[in-house]
Amino acid sequence: MKKYFSLVLFAHTVFAMPFAFIGFFLAVTTTDHTFNWIKLLLMVLCMIFARNAAMAFNRYLDREIDAANPRTVVRDIPAGRISSGEALAFTIINCLLLVATTLLINRLCFYLSPVALAVVLGYSYTKRFTPLCHLILGLGLALAPIGAYLVVTGEFAMLPIYFSLAVLCWVSGFDIIYALQDEEFDRENQLNSIPAWLGKERALKVSSVLHFFAVLFISVPYFVSGLSWFYLAGIIFFIMLLIYQHQLVKPNDLSKVDRAFFTTNGIASVVFAVFFLLDVYLRNLL
Repeated sequence: MKKYFSLVLFAHTVFAMPFAFIGFFLAVTTTDHTFNWIKLLLMVLCMIFARNAAMAFNRYLDREIDAANPRTVVRDIPAGRISSGEALAFTIINCLLLVATTLLINRLCFYLSPVALAVVLGYSYTKRFTPLCHLILGLGLALAPIGAYLVVTGEFAMLPIYFSLAVLCWVSGFDIIYALQDEEFDRENQLNSIPAWLGKERALKVSSVLHFFAVLFISVPYFVSGLSWFYLAGIIFFIMLLIYQHQLVKPNDLSKVDRAFFTTNGIASVVFAVFFLLDVYLRNLL
């Protein structure tokens, strides 16, 4: 299992998983649906299976690109730690497990599971034809809050969509920052990204705009759902870490991209979710 955890970078579930918990407990605390441990477990399993499938498929599809890129040649398939056939089989197994799990949740989640898979798997193709690939990645992770909400309720609502829009903008923005490292490689190999299209300086500006909208979208629930100062504190912390990561990365200095991408965003996601959960827990306790 260790090599498969390495293949899919399992620790990176920290980006979307906290927002899935937000969507789940948003449904529990704002509707007449009650908390259910089985549904929570099924939601977590769906998140794991979807991300495993998406990441393994990305590594499978990009194996030749990764082998040609000095930055990614150490990844599992180019390095020979796992075969392309194993990665593809792992992808298929996780897709089947996801669909089977949604069948245990409710009919709507089951019907939408192929759509979710189309988004998270389809992202891997997008760098081949559009610089907007970062937005498709953001869309894939943005399914987490609304998907978790559907696990509980089986019906759509506007409130979790605000969180999904925030995730879309947040993830797209920090993926642009991460893609700065491959600007020259992408351009030389006819691969698409915002940095390869616009250059580093303008790409960072696009990232800043997306993060500005992310802040707007996570702020909306504070005004429309009666959340308290705990949630407001979470927003402030989230904003501070967004500002911090933009200070870390400069067009002429990409040495701190990993810190901005992995550490800062992981902390931002987890801490923001903790503030949200504290808010709804205390509100219901009182």
